[in-house]
Amino acid sequence: MNLSSIREALEIAVRAIWSQKIRSLLTTLGIVIGILAVTSMGTVVNGLEKGFENDIAELGTDVVYIEKWPWGPVSDWWNYINRPNMTTSMGDDLERRSEYVTAAVAVVGRGATVSSPFHTLPSVSVQGVENDYTSVHVFDLDEGYFFGEYEERSAMHVCLIGYEIARSLFPNSAALGKQIRIDGSRFQIIGIAKKKGSDGDSGASLDNQITIPFKTFEKLYGTRYRDVSVQAKLVAPELLEEAKDEITGILRVSRRLDAKETEDFEINDQESLRATVAPIKATIYAIGIGLTALSLLVGGIGVMNIMFVSVKERTREIGVRKAVGAKSSNILTQFLIEAIIVCSIGGLLGILMAIPITMLVKAFLPASLDGTVVLIAFGICVFIGTLFGLAPAWTAAKSEPIEALRYE
Repeated sequence: MNLSSIREALEIAVRAIWSQKIRSLLTTLGIVIGILAVTSMGTVVNGLEKGFENDIAELGTDVVYIEKWPWGPVSDWWNYINRPNMTTSMGDDLERRSEYVTAAVAVVGRGATVSSPFHTLPSVSVQGVENDYTSVHVFDLDEGYFFGEYEERSAMHVCLIGYEIARSLFPNSAALGKQIRIDGSRFQIIGIAKKKGSDGDSGASLDNQITIPFKTFEKLYGTRYRDVSVQAKLVAPELLEEAKDEITGILRVSRRLDAKETEDFEINDQESLRATVAPIKATIYAIGIGLTALSLLVGGIGVMNIMFVSVKERTREIGVRKAVGAKSSNILTQFLIEAIIVCSIGGLLGILMAIPITMLVKAFLPASLDGTVVLIAFGICVFIGTLFGLAPAWTAAKSEPIEALRYE
């Protein structure tokens, strides 16, 4: 088939679609819903993936978390609940004896009610950390300073607050140096964390978090019955497995475990969290793909049904075209092009409708409607048009001219 034949088939297909505008638009409805599902799923999954990776990145590739519980769901919780809590001495032992650990800090947290003369915030995350916390994690300050050993050992009532906390508690004045109450206790603000925004973990959580010295937290709330996390920074990420083996040996000695006893602590890291979340991600993807496939199947069946109607209505036209020399391939191409155009229009409408959905998702997740998703959507449109338009087009192409001309 030459180029002029394809151009002629394209012109006929466009005229046919234009002559039945309402029907063509209604035909695209199923495709619109299907493509909207594809693009929306791509946007949401992309947002979840980026958000998860940002969360993971905040944990640090060179940091391990020694805790009472493993990350992720556990079926035998009774084996973990009676484990003794982590202590600050475990971090001291690691710093003193480990060749792979450069620094280790104890971290503990809880929710609290925080207030200023202007506003009260319920259920704010308050985290107690040791003064060398910045040796393990990055803690960027916009104003002020991080508390030192003196404030830590003296259990002073000083705190560092997140950007959103500062803006909420002191909407019209500077927060640095002011006093706030945390569960009724007075604290002086000595630092304000840089704004992280919603693109990441701690991104979002640090903006809404208050950090106080560990011993201050211990004095106010106690740590005996709280899950303390000992977080250790490694010499290099590639030495993770060697470090975990060494840390296990050091902590077994620190916890006075004999050779027959199993560890009463967990060493968590990025990869263990990824392994825990992987089945959940796979389930989300499977459900998303299943729903979008079902939507596209319904849309494709709708297109095929209307194309059969169109072929039936234009039987005489097909007979005339064949009588004047049109080949079966010309008829086949004409109806295939018509089906593809209808699907492509539906795809375009679906993508346009996905833009506001993307903006809505972006308010909660670092999502975007990237070019890859758009190209995949249009590719699906062409595939659906070809697949579900083939049967009607084949029926039209195989029509006998004489029988077609007799059709009323």
